Amino acid sequence: MFKIKKKIDKPKPPILYNVIEDYSEFDAPGNVTVCAMTLPENLPGHAKILSESYEVPLEQMMQLLTDGGVYVYPQVGGLLTRGLFACRVDASGETPKQTWVLDLMQFAEAEQLARARSLTLMEAATEVFYRTLPEELRTKLAKKNLGLDYRTLDRAVAKGGDIKFIDFRKDWSPHFKRLCIMPDGRLVETGGLEEFAQLHQITAAQAKKLVEEGGTMEVAGGEVLACQIVNGQPAVARFSAKNYSKAKELVATKGLHIMDALSEVAYNDAMMMRTLQRKDLGARI
Repeated sequence: MFKIKKKIDKPKPPILYNVIEDYSEFDAPGNVTVCAMTLPENLPGHAKILSESYEVPLEQMMQLLTDGGVYVYPQVGGLLTRGLFACRVDASGETPKQTWVLDLMQFAEAEQLARARSLTLMEAATEVFYRTLPEELRTKLAKKNLGLDYRTLDRAVAKGGDIKFIDFRKDWSPHFKRLCIMPDGRLVETGGLEEFAQLHQITAAQAKKLVEEGGTMEVAGGEVLACQIVNGQPAVARFSAKNYSKAKELVATKGLHIMDALSEVAYNDAMMMRTLQRKDLGARI
């Protein structure tokens, strides 16, 4: 007797972008990833992701994505520590919606420009942001749909029509997923700082500091998280207590920096190397 397995349709994860161009190796602050979408915007989903990613209140993010404008980050302890989030909406619909962030230096420049030339902060933020972008990208942005040849695009992308919105991101990946090599060789994917923090049983503030600044952080069980910033993109690995001890021995005996010592330990760990090789192979396919 044969058992007939009932097919269960699993809900597909929402697609936020279907056009991605990487300019992250360009000099800061213009080192962005262009993440665009040709399909209709899922406004609640888009707002939720950007709200969590940029720490902008959800209601304000919904308003920004609807009407456009800027969100200036509040002062912390009387000091301004972050710049602003901007959303540019073309009421005519001729150009796609665009979002980006200005760092503190760019924000100061935008404020000065707005006062000097009697511009709105949105106008000044746009000029300052565009000025930093790679020339190739500025040229593409002046063209309809980034100058893409729709005859060569995947049908699923092309059928959406014109690009609806572009997010200029500086995240780990265009889809906000963080990959971490675990001590047992698993490559675990998380989305958002909260999920990353929960996985490693650390606070969101600790997770944010680690991925922004790099370095190491001791975690439960005598293990350690190591984060290296490469071309502005964090790469994270978690080392077992045994491997962490080996690395500390190399620091003591060879005078290595702890990050170099951990790298040497990883190269000699068969499971971690197999994971890295699979990851690199997948990136080339």
